[in-house]
Amino acid sequence: MNFVEELKWRGMIHDIMPGTEEMLEKGMVAGYIGFDPTADSLHIGHMVQVMLLVHFQRAGNIPVALVGGATGMIGDPSCRSEERNLLDETTLRKNQEGIKKQLAKFLDFNPERKNKAVMVNNYDWMKEFSFLSFIRDIGKHITVNYMMSKDSVKKRLTSESREGMSFTEFSYQLVQGYDFLHLYNEIGCKLQMGGSDQWGNIVTGTELIRRKTGGEAFALTCPLITKSDGAKFGKTESGNVWLDPEKTSPYHFYQFWLNVSDEDAARYIRIFTLLSREEIENLISEHNKSPHERILQKRLAEEVTVMVHSPDEYHAAVEASQILFGKGTTETLKKMNETTFLSVFEGVPSFDIKREILISGATFTSLCAEYSQVFSSKGELRRMIQGGGVSLNKERVDNPDIMIGQDKLLNNKYLLIQKGKKNYFLLRFI
Repeated sequence: MNFVEELKWRGMIHDIMPGTEEMLEKGMVAGYIGFDPTADSLHIGHMVQVMLLVHFQRAGNIPVALVGGATGMIGDPSCRSEERNLLDETTLRKNQEGIKKQLAKFLDFNPERKNKAVMVNNYDWMKEFSFLSFIRDIGKHITVNYMMSKDSVKKRLTSESREGMSFTEFSYQLVQGYDFLHLYNEIGCKLQMGGSDQWGNIVTGTELIRRKTGGEAFALTCPLITKSDGAKFGKTESGNVWLDPEKTSPYHFYQFWLNVSDEDAARYIRIFTLLSREEIENLISEHNKSPHERILQKRLAEEVTVMVHSPDEYHAAVEASQILFGKGTTETLKKMNETTFLSVFEGVPSFDIKREILISGATFTSLCAEYSQVFSSKGELRRMIQGGGVSLNKERVDNPDIMIGQDKLLNNKYLLIQKGKKNYFLLRFI
């Protein structure tokens, strides 16, 4: 597999330094990407960089994931109009551990493998570096003029929204440049990759290596992904789409990919899956024949959900999705864990009822028209039941006076009431 050719057809190259492809053709190479540990989970905005490392390892090279414990303490000024809050070491360590676990799902760290993945933390080599040693040994090799020419610096210095840029942030590209130099010296790392906004920081590293050692290093960046309408990729109304199932449920994760536009699905399936060029071209062809069937979106959602979570979580998300479209059953609801259940019915009107009422005995009518306002009156409830328009946990209710016991509870806490085709209500017993 030719790494650069693979990235080209997938639309994953923005900038590449001359000579990079020739260098890669000479044999196994170590290349790295830095991940900023500002949270204890990656989100889907990081997945382009993760996929770069995946393809890099598949091409027979050594992928190096650098968790920026040191640079995370400073904050990258690229594409930012304001300085970020600085994190303490305890928080950074916690965040790093979360990121490590997630990267292990994508990369093979098996020590038996010749090109096993490597994970490093730049705090480990920066923590003992004194300020005087740094400005003497590293700072003297890169001029202020060179640093000022970078877009990330120029934009901040000319910004009207704030007063310039702190020395802390100004020094960021030097610290990142030293990371590249350190990995070049220690493990022979010759390539740094990242998003297109990182080009200036990356080439500072290649320049530092050239000036300090006389050696040659290379750079490659991928495009920053946007939606077809120009909106930021990976953002929803509720915020980032995280890889951590505690932050974004597998159901919501699956739904994100399922609901992308046709145009975006055709791009994303190249970038975020490992499907071959032929498979993708066939899928796009089939999709274009019947766009309403959303063949591309379904396959994209399947591939990414399985990769990030698991086949079981994917199947659970598919089953959960069917519930809202009338295809779910009582058995489907019973199998669903509470997180997925609440994800599916997020925003549905809910009522809290004391559990004692259920224990002492309650009719369906009393639960829906006395202890909650699912129905405005008993008369409305009876009329809808007669018309066959009411269900409890996806089973049609024929008798308004049926007794409801705890055995009916989903996740030992909920009853799901449905009025008509689309109106759902939750009764939560506390």
